[in-house]
Parts: sequence; C-alpha cells; structure tokens
Amino acid sequence: MIAIALFLSGTGGNALNLLRACREGRVPAVPVLGVSSSSKALGNDRLRGEGLPVQVKLRKEFDSDAAHSEACLAAVEASGAELICLCGWLKHLLIPERWEGRILNIHPALLPKFGGQGMYGMNVHRAVVAAGEQESGCTIHLVDTVYDHGRILAQAKVPVTPGDTPEDVQKRVYAQELRLYPEALADFLKGRC
Repeated sequence: MIAIALFLSGTGGNALNLLRACREGRVPAVPVLGVSSSSKALGNDRLRGEGLPVQVKLRKEFDSDAAHSEACLAAVEASGAELICLCGWLKHLLIPERWEGRILNIHPALLPKFGGQGMYGMNVHRAVVAAGEQESGCTIHLVDTVYDHGRILAQAKVPVTPGDTPEDVQKRVYAQELRLYPEALADFLKGRC
C-alpha cells in the first residue's frame, strides 16, 4: 500500500472523502499527512478529527512560490508519502522532476475548459453558467507546473439545464467529485490510467 498526502485549502470535503475511501479499502493507499495552505481551512480540523496529522504551510511565510512548494514537498517526503492528491489546493505548486507523475488534482470542470489561474470553486461554476454551457463536470488529472494542465486521467459529466444557478451546477459536480476521485485514484494506483 502506497502512502499518500492530501493537500487542501478549504473545507476538506474531497480530502476527507479520499481518506475514508482508503480506510474502507476502496483505494489501495494509506493517507499519512495532510498539508494545508490556510490556518483557517475548515478541513484542517476535519482531517485531524479523523486522526490524520495536518501541517499548515502558509505561502506568506516564504519568499517565493518555489520556496513554498519545496517546504510542502519536504514535509511530504519526511512523512514517507510517495503520492500527493490535491483536494482543493489553491496555491501554485511548482513540481520538481522528482515529483513528476506523482501528483493528482481534482478540478470542478471538464478540462481543458474553465481551467487556469483563478478558476476554482464557484468561480468555475459561475463561468460555466455565464457561458451557456449545456454540460459541466469534474476532471482528475496529473499535475504539472501549469494550472489545470496535466494529463487527464478521468472525467465525469453533469447536465447544465436552463435556469440553473451556479449553486445548482456546483451540487451536481460535487456529487460526481466524491464518486470519481476515489475511483480514479484507485485506477491510477492499479495502473489502469
């Protein structure tokens, strides 16, 4: 079983979902560390409440994205984790060669649409509704140094119907996120994607 780290910046819903999926045996991995970019993230206490240690790494405490990224990765390496799952991580993570192909992310849209800097959470769902899209969804992808760019591993689609609010779309997408991320991670670890 591979040891993994869960990165979060907010409520930790996807991180908690992956933690539980691992503990229930649906994903062949053992979460050993949470890394948070916010001391106020609700997910910090949620993960700690499940017995997972969480380290907070504030970007403002470092002089560059590179220094912040390296501190985060050093914490992961010290924990023994060999894979990272970004679960609502909102900071730019620079990926050194030693971590290429070992970091997954979930994005609340069908990449390559509605990705890039600033496209997260409700920003994405507002953009989808404003664009008049007929479908949206979520994407699991490998992370590289470009926002929302790496190889796509899995996607799930949801309809966007006339009259939908961004909140309506968010609810549908989030339900698929909770299903897809554990499945895609399990497939990735078993070499199927």
